[in-house]
Amino acid sequence: MANLHPQELRILVAVAETGGFSAAAASLGLTQSAVSHAVRGSEAKTGTVLFERGRAGARPTPAGERAVGHARRILRMYEVMAEEVRAAARSGRDGDGVGVGVGGVLRIAAFRSAALHLLPPALERLTARHPGLRPEVRVVRELGAGAAGEVAAGRADLGIATLDGARDLPPGLLAGVLVEEAYALVHPVGHADPRALPLLDWDENCGSRTRDWWREQDWIPRATVKAEDDGMVLTMVGRGLGMAILPELSLREAPATVEITGLGARRPTRRVGYVTTPESAATRAVRALIRELRSERA
Repeated sequence: MANLHPQELRILVAVAETGGFSAAAASLGLTQSAVSHAVRGSEAKTGTVLFERGRAGARPTPAGERAVGHARRILRMYEVMAEEVRAAARSGRDGDGVGVGVGGVLRIAAFRSAALHLLPPALERLTARHPGLRPEVRVVRELGAGAAGEVAAGRADLGIATLDGARDLPPGLLAGVLVEEAYALVHPVGHADPRALPLLDWDENCGSRTRDWWREQDWIPRATVKAEDDGMVLTMVGRGLGMAILPELSLREAPATVEITGLGARRPTRRVGYVTTPESAATRAVRALIRELRSERA
């Protein structure tokens, strides 16, 4: 962000995360007047109001949200630069030499089933090759901005997200498909007519590509029960409370009490992939993780 110094960026992030100038000042060890002065200076430099002030504190405006996201990403690059320079010095090499180690914190956001089943084997190999790397995984609901939004906001270096066209990626992000998985019918074992059962569903299910398929199926009722997540849906199906239509990642934890039936050649599918920023994509840690995630597909 042109003309804004690192300390000004830190103040913008602190105000957004604490919800007020006083709380931000306390978290940074500054006075409230210093924080207020810095925010006013940042607003003057960007030519826009970044925070709505009120009795309840300070809340970013839409422009402020973008500014704070950029600020987090810029500050993150300072951290990564320091780590990569130290790693290059330790290895005695520079450039992209294979001897340069990968270390530091790697922040990952992922929806629940991806965090459970897609990430662990990749992280196991990654940390075995790079013991100095410390992955931090945060599970986010794939609603609204989802995992991609965490990357855009600067809270994650890489996100595992659904890429099925249900939402547009935030501008400026890079994405790559890791797996395309099919949906299947899940029902209690041995049920004579599983399609006659009530439908169990959860809010994160179904992107735009699968909804087209759903609309064509006259046997699918409206959801009678909504669960918090796909794991809860599976549990309820196993107890005979209904049937569900779930993607393959969710079905990896299916209990013995449920049966999985294919939906035919025209079955719905969803794409799952990684999302990152151009600057993070150039870092060794993110590149190494993407290689391991892609090797799962090979």
